[in-house]
Amino acid sequence: MHVVVNAATSADGKLSSRRREQIAISGDEDFARVDRLRADSDAVVVGVGTVLADDPHLTVKDDTLRTERREADRSANPARVVVDSTARTPPDAAILDDAASTYVCVTEAAPVDRRADLADHATLVTAGDDRVDLLRAFAALEEQGLDRIMVEGGGELIFSLFAAGLVDELRTFVGPTVIGGRDAPTLADGEGFVEEFPTLELESVDRLDDGALLTWRVEA
Repeated sequence: MHVVVNAATSADGKLSSRRREQIAISGDEDFARVDRLRADSDAVVVGVGTVLADDPHLTVKDDTLRTERREADRSANPARVVVDSTARTPPDAAILDDAASTYVCVTEAAPVDRRADLADHATLVTAGDDRVDLLRAFAALEEQGLDRIMVEGGGELIFSLFAAGLVDELRTFVGPTVIGGRDAPTLADGEGFVEEFPTLELESVDRLDDGALLTWRVEA
């Protein structure tokens, strides 16, 4: 399995404002790049916080890219995956539509009635007691043939994936704006590292729109 974390941040490293509202960070060039990355992936992963805040579809937007996937004997869109320890994903969330298959990773602690509601719309992956065990969950996804994984946030999930040693590559578009705010979400939130920090090797820097795309390889 190859896991790529992709994110767009402000120049000061924020994903959005302290109100958790989407901010226009990327431009057309970066949107096209992200669409290509989705099209090249087997699955797109987000945390439940992203679902609740943005209600994303996480589908491929470009008709040509969807056609390329079909011609390669793949579904038009990659699978969608929500990491959702307590099954908070609304049954009417856009990510549960019929545009692609969806997996929701939950725990044993998730209320039975919520799990039952979600099971009508998605494949449930139960991994962990109170918090999703990402190693087990991603192993289960790999068993489903999902080998190339794109992670689109948010910061809590991204930190947890780094902590679990599951990230192979980090692609960050840094946009030309400053958001600020001590409570605004960053690329990697969560508890934070205090020792044994992940080490990255910078592979490339490319100018896109009025910002820069940084591509990093995560060293083992």
